[in-house]
Amino acid sequence: MEFKGLRDDVYRRPLATALDRLGLDEAWRCVDVGAGGGDVAVALAEVVGRQGRIYAVDSDPGSRDVTAEAASTYSQVIALTQAGEDLVLPEQVDLAFCRFLLMHVIDPLVVLARMATVVRPGGWIVAQEPVTSAGRIDGQPFSMPVARHPDIGALLPGLIRQVGLDIVDAWAEAPAGAGPGVVADYVHFLTEVDPGDDAIVLPPLVTVIARVPAGN
Repeated sequence: MEFKGLRDDVYRRPLATALDRLGLDEAWRCVDVGAGGGDVAVALAEVVGRQGRIYAVDSDPGSRDVTAEAASTYSQVIALTQAGEDLVLPEQVDLAFCRFLLMHVIDPLVVLARMATVVRPGGWIVAQEPVTSAGRIDGQPFSMPVARHPDIGALLPGLIRQVGLDIVDAWAEAPAGAGPGVVADYVHFLTEVDPGDDAIVLPPLVTVIARVPAGN
């Protein structure tokens, strides 16, 4: 199973909950920062419809091309190559979204601040980041040495406050399983190790929903 599909399966509930909480609707303008394979951009495009617009932004030109292909039937999706630290859009948007992004960047505060600059006053920012070491396989903690900030989810509400955003909601969710299934498949993809029948608790994904102050 492809990584896009696995991520969509095991972490789709926090995304759906966040979008429902926002009241995401037709004609919204949104940006998905660190769009990766484009799964979130496509999910957003399905809601905003042809009158909306989705900017799918990633620093990797290869990811931009993958996103463009994944969203080829959605004319409202525009794939761009930009680093989060350099985010610039041709218009202000209603929603800026990132997922599994801040854990990899050099300075998460810089990226969050840039995201805030492209959102209209009163608009929304949603960030979803993991607490990697809180995940467990057979009782043993996960590790992610390739990530600069593997546990940034634990700091996320504070970071949101530091860039001057108003927190509306925040929570953490951790998919779990044992034996064959999408959770085991996801772990196998990440680690190249089959967890067999071991109990798995995936890293909790912390979601923060925030608003840009209306006076900005």
